[in-house]
Amino acid sequence: MYAAGAAALLVTAAVLIGRHIQSTSRTLFVDWPPLLASWGPHLGPGTPAAVLLAIATVAYGPTLAARLPWQALLPVTWGAATTWIFSLALIDGWDRGIAHRLTTRYEYLQVIDRFDDIPAALRDFTHHILLDSPDNWPAHIAGHPPAATLTFVLLDRIGLRGGGWAGMWCITVGATACVAVLVTIRLLADETLARRAAPFLVLAPAAVWMGTSADAYFAAVAAWAVALLALAVTARSLWWAGASGLLFGLTCYLSYGLTLVALIAAAVLALGRHEVRERPVLLLPLLAGLAVIPAAFTLAGFDWWEAYRLLVTRYHQGAGGIRPYGYWVWANLACTVLITGLATAAGLRRTGRALRETARVLLPYRADRSHRADTPHRATEARLALLVSAALLALLIADLSGMSKAETERIWLPFAVWLLPACALLPRPRAWLTGQVVLALLLNHLLLTGW
Repeated sequence: MYAAGAAALLVTAAVLIGRHIQSTSRTLFVDWPPLLASWGPHLGPGTPAAVLLAIATVAYGPTLAARLPWQALLPVTWGAATTWIFSLALIDGWDRGIAHRLTTRYEYLQVIDRFDDIPAALRDFTHHILLDSPDNWPAHIAGHPPAATLTFVLLDRIGLRGGGWAGMWCITVGATACVAVLVTIRLLADETLARRAAPFLVLAPAAVWMGTSADAYFAAVAAWAVALLALAVTARSLWWAGASGLLFGLTCYLSYGLTLVALIAAAVLALGRHEVRERPVLLLPLLAGLAVIPAAFTLAGFDWWEAYRLLVTRYHQGAGGIRPYGYWVWANLACTVLITGLATAAGLRRTGRALRETARVLLPYRADRSHRADTPHRATEARLALLVSAALLALLIADLSGMSKAETERIWLPFAVWLLPACALLPRPRAWLTGQVVLALLLNHLLLTGW
């Protein structure tokens, strides 16, 4: 409770101090600090579904997660998460909540027609990043490597045109991130902990921003890259290792900041280091897969490093160069509280306690089912804590970099999904779940979010 209380105070301070800064100097460039949102109490067609799903999941979710066969739990979790994200988005209505989110002047669908010749667009991509360049890219296109934009270009090419299809893609794919996290926890920590985490992954307040945001899609790709790495390590599979490498490469070409997912990957390798030592050849297909996407884009004429250098300049040309670092370096953490909930703050406190078992975590470990059943409870919690801590470290580095000032409720979704499993360490899950859904419903009904 102390950690949850401290997190609530952090959010309160970020709101009050942020409102003062914005009203006096107007340097935050957000209407309802620390969130990029505006005050606007409202109901919508998604309200009844969101409320009913929240009540049902709080009442029956922990029991179902504990009793369902594992093969059934995963699709049920994905279906529930998809429904939760979709119903929250529909509180704002179909047009504002889903269909128009990715069609604003900052978004990817604005430049579909500029990718008629994809190779030429990739060769020319860096020439339009700076604000003073001719036909400069809108903010989100300039702020990401071109694989992000190409996703929506390819959707358009196969007939899934417009904001509605793009929004549904982000929701349905983004919701699979919770499945990837569950798979990883079961393989590297414990099935019981994965089952305890499932309802918290489904009812995450982050769902408010996963519908509809391309960052939800990015979160899913990054999460599956980690999950496939866990499969590769525990099954000692060269094929899973290669597939994981492919997704890690794609992740780096969806968002520059997601190179920090390497820290979570490092935690996976540390937890499975016994298997890696016994079969070090696993690293070869991992690295080979990792090289495929970068090589393809480089051969097509896109220079990742040059683009990132220009992006740093572009960032400081706009609001990023004006927003005060001294406020956002801690207010970003308040945004994280709002997307992960007070339950996660409480869970992170227990995560720190569990890390005292780190020495036992790093002992050689066989990932067969019988051994998992005999693993001491504290050791499995410590293994989960190491995964969560790696994600927290990645988030803190992103924060200190100064390249994530504001809008982190959306930008940090790929890290947030790995913080939520800390809730598996909490007692009284229904009480904490209730707090999570109340926060999500209040945020979505009282604020008009956007970017």
